[in-house]
Amino acid sequence: MTDSKRFKVQSEISGEGESSLRRYQDLVIGSRSWWDLFLYEFVQLFASWIPGALGLLLRKTLYPLILGDCGKGVIFGRDVVLRHPGKIRLGNGVIIDDGVLLDAKGGDDSGIHLEEGVFVGRGSILSCKGGQIRVGARSNIGFHAEVFSSNAVDIGEDVMIAAYVYILGGGAYHTDRTDIPMNQQYDFEGKGGVTIEDDVWVAAHAVVFDGVRISSGTVIGASAVVNQDIPDHSVAVGVPARVISKR
Repeated sequence: MTDSKRFKVQSEISGEGESSLRRYQDLVIGSRSWWDLFLYEFVQLFASWIPGALGLLLRKTLYPLILGDCGKGVIFGRDVVLRHPGKIRLGNGVIIDDGVLLDAKGGDDSGIHLEEGVFVGRGSILSCKGGQIRVGARSNIGFHAEVFSSNAVDIGEDVMIAAYVYILGGGAYHTDRTDIPMNQQYDFEGKGGVTIEDDVWVAAHAVVFDGVRISSGTVIGASAVVNQDIPDHSVAVGVPARVISKR
């Protein structure tokens, strides 16, 4: 391994000379408070893995203790992973299915905000890298989808995100240098994030790139690659996605 810049994730965590525990706190908890560490570990140990109705009850009771905000009637499935939970806010009636990762890491006040009635399907990942993610009321994120933000991802109300969709809000790595690996080159700021307006359906396996606005009432076809704005009430398909009709 070269002694050039470390991999991006590693370089954002405490550097050499820090203990493994401190690095764990920076990566997972987002706080170096001993109380926050104890509370997080207590909740994970006694709630995250418990099956059945008892597990649902324990998570409903204990998870709000470590979250930034948690509304009424929120349901957490088994093995839900919360990173930087103090920057995760959940509205009333949110449902987080089994195996979901909500990762709100970053040094500022941005994070993850799921509004009333949002559903996040099994195995899905909502991950920040100093960015923010907002999902509007009653929107649905299907199984094994991923929403990544190093800038901003704003998803409106009554949006359907199908299984295996990938939404990328933020920059990408430079590739101009060949003397060091691409994952050690600095990334750029990106094009302003992703905006998906109200009442949009993004079908399975679609990819939505940074800098895109999908306007209200639009349908994005399965496996489409969206790299430019899509006007309202359109049906867009293909690689790259092109409008083929209006609703």
